[in-house]
Amino acid sequence: MNNPTSRSPVRGLFIVLLGMVCFALFSCQPGRNTPEPARRGFWLTNVDSDALFSRKGLEEVVENCQRYGFNTIYVVTWNRGYTLYPSEVMDSLFGIPIDPRLQGRDPLRELIELAHPHDIEVIAWFEFGFASSYDDPTGGHLLRAKPEWAARDTAGQIATKNKFQWMNAFDPAVQGFVTSLILEVVEKYEVDGIQGDDRLPALPSLAGYDSLTVAAYRAEHDGASPPENPKDSAWVDWRADRINQFMSDLSRQLKEADPNLTRSFSPSIYPWSKYEYLQDWPTWVEQGWVDEVCPQIYRYDFPAYEKALTDIIDSQVTPQQQHLLAPGILLKVGDYVVPDTFLQQMVEANRAAGIDGEVFFFYEGIPLRSQFFEKYATDAFAPQ
Repeated sequence: MNNPTSRSPVRGLFIVLLGMVCFALFSCQPGRNTPEPARRGFWLTNVDSDALFSRKGLEEVVENCQRYGFNTIYVVTWNRGYTLYPSEVMDSLFGIPIDPRLQGRDPLRELIELAHPHDIEVIAWFEFGFASSYDDPTGGHLLRAKPEWAARDTAGQIATKNKFQWMNAFDPAVQGFVTSLILEVVEKYEVDGIQGDDRLPALPSLAGYDSLTVAAYRAEHDGASPPENPKDSAWVDWRADRINQFMSDLSRQLKEADPNLTRSFSPSIYPWSKYEYLQDWPTWVEQGWVDEVCPQIYRYDFPAYEKALTDIIDSQVTPQQQHLLAPGILLKVGDYVVPDTFLQQMVEANRAAGIDGEVFFFYEGIPLRSQFFEKYATDAFAPQ
């Protein structure tokens, strides 16, 4: 009997070539076996930085992205009770559509227009989250207008921690307000992602003593009031579970609004994050509510950084989840700028652990450490 393949070598070659073409086309489709580039990013703030206050400043930001090998900008979008884009939500509720210093401009749109042609992603960073103000005992203009939105401590005062005043993250009205700001950005702008940090979703564990939260607790505990000790472990768990529920709802709404959106969160270090800010973020990772997590490993010496990184890898994420990590690295705060050698140690530790990207806090430190970042652009710190 004749072998049909031996009779048709051209046909066999055609089938092989067709298969190769189909595989190439399939694998090049977005989201299909196409490896994402390693995250190399920084936070762009409106505090201790003038970059956001002119288009020229934003142009320089994008130029530095290209010069130093960055592919992502986490740009502040919500700060001290103001949006840094013209917001219909803020205008309708408070009559203040944008930070007054940015009146007549739309820095978020400008940055997207400048960054995207260079394949630089823009992630909207909702820095203040559920915090209403900084160093303002009244809670700022948000809580002066809506005092019922305030989070309360055991003394009934506006919850204040590290000079930040807080809205009640358990109040459905407050949750709806913050969610509406986030969804507004997703719907109006071609952002590549959104990011919450140690204030979104979060609430200081000293809070939870407002009448709404106390009533909810009593309803689930046979009329008993919450413990007077804010750090009581069961009381912390109960409130952290409520933050988790908000996180679950927000995550679902974001994916419904844009399935390709990166849901990025930059919490504090666990378990400190849970007992101080009710952020049980390993659960967020476990439940698939995040696409990226950037723990704030802000340390002032390498052994402390290495230990925190090791703790995260060993006990807070699984090997299958490690690709979600892009550690937050402290670069500059006030007059302190991290030395080149320390920066190199931290990046090398990330690479040795199999983590290919990180996010630096914050942009203004980059030009001050240009020698380091010139090497960073060449991926010089990868294991040899």
